[in-house]
Amino acid sequence: MSTTRPCPPPGDPGPGADGAASSGAPSPDGPPQGSRPAGMRRLHLVGVSGAVPMSRDFTRQALYDWGWLPAVGADHRAAAEDVLLVVSELVTNACLHADGPEELRVSCTGKVLRLEVVDLGAGSPAPRTPHRAGRPGGHGMFIVQRLCLDWGVVRNESGAGKTVWAELAAPG
Repeated sequence: MSTTRPCPPPGDPGPGADGAASSGAPSPDGPPQGSRPAGMRRLHLVGVSGAVPMSRDFTRQALYDWGWLPAVGADHRAAAEDVLLVVSELVTNACLHADGPEELRVSCTGKVLRLEVVDLGAGSPAPRTPHRAGRPGGHGMFIVQRLCLDWGVVRNESGAGKTVWAELAAPG
């Protein structure tokens, strides 16, 4: 699991290769039955109260729109719950350690769902080492590392802030 390399590599448009950004509303034509739409949904979080539950609700709606919810079985339910837990952890970290999140980005392409939380913080998140399961607090990035295919941090080109991203597998 990565904590420093950007993904996708520079020059690769990444999820939603068309570069389209969405406000969270599905396209008027809608995706073909059984497919997941490309593109990215964005939630601006600057100065909002309740950023964590707002981010979970926003992501939950995307999961409904993309057919992850309602879950058709235990594996699908677990995959959706993992996504919502990772969103909570990433946004909470931005609230606690980075002067708050600026934006949440959620995208789904093929078999990968990508979460990105943009903030102006200078630090870099990392799982606490050694991980002590019995102690309160400090479990967020350990959870992210365990649940995700990969995750990392990309520094903003302006020098201030970063984007913390995580990728999870779509339910099989």
